[in-house]
Amino acid sequence: MAEEIADKVLKKIPAEGGKLLSFIGRISMHPLWGIPLLLIVLYGLYQFVGVLGAGTFVDFFEHTIFGKYLNPMATKVVQTIAPSGFIQELLVGEYGLITVALTYAIAIILPITATFFIAFAILEDSGYLPRIAVMSNRIFNLMGLNGKAVLPMVLGLGCGTMAVMTSRILETKRERLILTFLLALAVPCSAQLGVILGMLGALSFKATLVWAGTILLTLLFSGYLASKVIKGEKTEFFLEIPPIRRPNVTNILVKTAGRIEWYLKEAVPLFILGTLILFVLHKLNLLRVLETIASPVVVNLLGLPEKTTESFILGFLRRDYGAAGLFAMAEKGMLTPVQSVVSLVTITLFIPCLANFFMIVKERGMRTALGIIAVVFPFAFLSGGLLNWGLRVFNVTF
Repeated sequence: MAEEIADKVLKKIPAEGGKLLSFIGRISMHPLWGIPLLLIVLYGLYQFVGVLGAGTFVDFFEHTIFGKYLNPMATKVVQTIAPSGFIQELLVGEYGLITVALTYAIAIILPITATFFIAFAILEDSGYLPRIAVMSNRIFNLMGLNGKAVLPMVLGLGCGTMAVMTSRILETKRERLILTFLLALAVPCSAQLGVILGMLGALSFKATLVWAGTILLTLLFSGYLASKVIKGEKTEFFLEIPPIRRPNVTNILVKTAGRIEWYLKEAVPLFILGTLILFVLHKLNLLRVLETIASPVVVNLLGLPEKTTESFILGFLRRDYGAAGLFAMAEKGMLTPVQSVVSLVTITLFIPCLANFFMIVKERGMRTALGIIAVVFPFAFLSGGLLNWGLRVFNVTF
């Protein structure tokens, strides 16, 4: 009787966007069919941010706009205004504030950031963003996180520095700390990832599986340990699920512009500071000292040539430089296939780049940042050492 009255009184309003969007909304959180849709969306997100943003756009800005025009012009201007060798080296030298800091912040990171912010705004305005969090919630629970952590993780594949910034979307200090640790340990940025995949492509599919499997297992294992060690409040996962709808172009543009302004104010000064520290280390010849200190560990534990130490140091200063150094060594025949895989696993798990470190300092404090480095640094070398031992004991070839 009550159902008959309800049918007569209530009026059903058609789903916003029509039958297609209504259907997508229904399957987006289905235990079975929601997973393929989630993988498609995440793949599209990575293609847009990691391939188009970090590949095509970065290549255009870095090599064409800055490489052919802005940096040569800046070099000429600096040489004219400041004939002093020290000033020239500070501004436009090998570790110059213009040729390195601004190029890195504007030509390399900004395209990645802008494309991610566009994609993020589309997912947000379409109503699918909360659904991604719901579908990935179970796997992140194993690491003491909830489904919201999937977004900074995906961004980390573009730029770890920005991923640390977006960890603010998590509610508790404990969750933000765990996420920051995992980003620093086991999530390679797109620039580094591109070089790594190029190097693995010259080996075999087995080498790629060993690298990817080692990184994934390390991520899950370290996340599980961190969830047990780090004390703090554990939040329940509550999330309002809006209907799926067509994104509004105006909303996307306004949100993206506001977030890009935020990036320019927050992150660019950190790149300048990091480059300045690198310049000072170079002038004081401390980079060579660091190489000498680290060489015994690299040679004895990892079974790598001493020259590999340079790549690890460069990897801290800038992640893709470190991977590129290994790539160059492999091309020259200085690394065996086993050494290549061991070195790639180690540099992937290695401490984050200098800009990322400063972002961790800004977001979590100096004490926490140093604590994360103190854990990640030995963890990376220990993992690489165990992999080196396992591959050689079981006589694995690639």
